[in-house]
Amino acid sequence: MKKSPPLLALLALLPAGLAAHDTWLQPVASRVAAGKPVQLALTSAMSFKGLEFGIPAWRVRQAFGRVGDERFFLTVGATTDHSLAFTAQPPRSGVVMLCVELKPKLLELEPELIEVYLEEIHAAPETRAQWLAVPAPRRWRENYVKLTKTYVRVGEPAAGDRAWAEPAGLALEIVPEQDPTALRAGDKFSVRVLRSGLPLAGLPLGFVCDGEKAQHVVVTDAAGRAAAPLDHPGRWLVHGTHLRRSAEPDLEWESDFVTLVVDAAPAR
Repeated sequence: MKKSPPLLALLALLPAGLAAHDTWLQPVASRVAAGKPVQLALTSAMSFKGLEFGIPAWRVRQAFGRVGDERFFLTVGATTDHSLAFTAQPPRSGVVMLCVELKPKLLELEPELIEVYLEEIHAAPETRAQWLAVPAPRRWRENYVKLTKTYVRVGEPAAGDRAWAEPAGLALEIVPEQDPTALRAGDKFSVRVLRSGLPLAGLPLGFVCDGEKAQHVVVTDAAGRAAAPLDHPGRWLVHGTHLRRSAEPDLEWESDFVTLVVDAAPAR
């Protein structure tokens, strides 16, 4: 949806950590020969169109991968202006899941920026109502965590291997319901959103192709599922923000920003 000039002007006033509110992990190549290392880049940006903002290595809480039932750690590399590098050495061939979780960070917003923020994260009406019900003077102090996943096909996976459909165990994660390394343009991509291993209903998820402005926004159902068509070939980002009231004395809000990156090959 095209933003109006007043909204664009307000976006420029957002703190840097919020202005680049989506963080994702993307592989340099979605298919890698067996035995070869997997190279990845972690970046943050307001829109999904290439690498934009590098995250310092000290922000990383955990970085790991899994192929089949074997788990391994990612090696953290150098940070540039645009990304933080990672290297993975999967122990065998297969559809490899790769995950990064960042440490919590505090966000404080002025009241005039709240509506901009809520629009950017596709906040549910219930969340907006909670904010409007806060008595004056209203403050916005939010502790947020960012969690991201991607998948790479290394060599030739074993027949019938569906380990990619198993959750990684993150506090909030997007789990694909189709082989995420075999998607094609025109496919309808279905995912589940899990919070602490349980389905999370009512979460708005955006599905957006690299460089495209328009996106599909779908709300997860009672089983935590959402699906959208992959209209174009290329890299796709699935993203959502689970924002909720906090019971902590020095916070009003807590949130988890969750993303998944997949590639859609050209249609046959």
